[in-house]
Parts: sequence; C-alpha cells; structure tokens
Amino acid sequence: MSSSASLAAPTQRSEQRQAAARVVGLTKVYGCGDTEVVALDHVDLDLAAGEFTAIMGPSGSGKSTLMHCAAGLDSASAGEVHIGDVDITRLKDKALTALRRDRVGFIFQAFNLIPTLTAEENILLPLSIAGRKPDQAWFDLVVETVGLRDRLGHRPSELSGGQQQRVACARALVSRPEIIFADEPTGNLDSASGTEVLAFLRRSVDEFGQTIVMVTHDPVAASHTDRVVFLADGRVVDEMRAPTAERVLEAMLGFERRTAGA
Repeated sequence: MSSSASLAAPTQRSEQRQAAARVVGLTKVYGCGDTEVVALDHVDLDLAAGEFTAIMGPSGSGKSTLMHCAAGLDSASAGEVHIGDVDITRLKDKALTALRRDRVGFIFQAFNLIPTLTAEENILLPLSIAGRKPDQAWFDLVVETVGLRDRLGHRPSELSGGQQQRVACARALVSRPEIIFADEPTGNLDSASGTEVLAFLRRSVDEFGQTIVMVTHDPVAASHTDRVVFLADGRVVDEMRAPTAERVLEAMLGFERRTAGA
C-alpha cells in the first residue's frame, strides 16, 4: 500500500468534519540520556467528530501512548493536545480533571468496574462523582441499546465478560462526552462478546453521533471503524478509509516486515 496514495483522499474528507480532538507536533519522551525512549515523535493528527477511528501499529509503535496523551491521561513532552477548542497541555491539574470528567469518556480492556456496585450504579458513577443527575430518557436509551435492562441490579461478579464491558461502554456514554477513548476494549473478551461490544460502539457512532477512538491490535475490530491510523516508531505512517479485516492485516504485516528488515 502506497502511503502517498492512501493518505491524500482521507485527509481531505477528514477536514470536512470538525475535529473532536487533535494533536500538533505531539512528542513524548521517556527517560533521558542512554535510557531515553521517544515514544511519540512530532505527531500531527486530527480525530474527526462523529467518526469511529482505530489506532494500530506494531508493539512499541506508540499507539497506547498516543491515546493516553490525546485523552489527557498522560502529559506531552512537547506539542499541543486539543479536546474541541481547548489546548489541554495548558491546563492545570484541577481544570484537566474537570475536562476529562465532563467531556471525555473512557473504556478500558480491564473493564474497571467497582465490584461492590451494581451495573446501574457503575453506569451512573461518573455522573454521581460530578454531582449531576442523569437524563432518564438518555439513560434508558443507552441501557436498551447495550441490552442490560434485566442486569442493572447485578454486580460485576454476576455478569459475563461481555456484559461487564457493555456496562463499561454504557458508563462511558451516559454523560454524553464529546469523545470516547477505548483502549483494547475487546482484548479480554471471546469473539462473540467482542463482536457484541464492537457492534454497540459502531451503533453509538451511527445513531448517536458519538466520536470514538480505539486502540486495537485486531484487524477484525478495526474493520468496524471508519478510519484506521497506523503508527510505527512513534510516527503516523499511513491511514485507511473503509477498512476491511483483510486490508488491515495486509497493511500490518507490511509494517512488521519493514520493521524487521530495518
């Protein structure tokens, strides 16, 4: 796949949508001297509103670091990170915490549910922490969409892995964030449960206008998205629109061959 051919048209289409998040010259360095590792190397990337974007790359490519910096979970060494029109690299800790709480949703591989709370209580936890009352109609719609109406009174230990991740998805959606970051959301699930979760994420984009950015290593998961951004050695090296599992796998194998031959 030629980078020059595949990058031009998608970039033009992305610019037709407002960016829900973007990074400019994003650099992240760990350590110093002989132990210095450049995890991200002057990355420029727009994440369009109302789209489902996958971030992929070989192990050590910087994909999780990119997501953590873009979501304000990790600080940048240099460059800018914007959520909407706010440069979060300029925010103090208190303001950054408030922005993440009010405008960003998170879904993690490990679910991160509170074991002593019911499914309903876990879903509503971000609103409870923020001192906000749920929009009952929206809550009902989200619960119906993830198929958890008859599981709201159950604790995580009484739910399957797929059901727990759907609780985590509902929790991310219930506050209506501007953007949701998902870190390997199907990594701990069997294929059937993973397909359920991916179908819900796809539906939340198509029907609710949600913006989702997902880090994944799985070409099948990536095939549910609108756009795949490929990283290698801390840089964006290519992207793909309307991905299929076969095309994504072919691209990933190509990057790995080039890395092994470098």
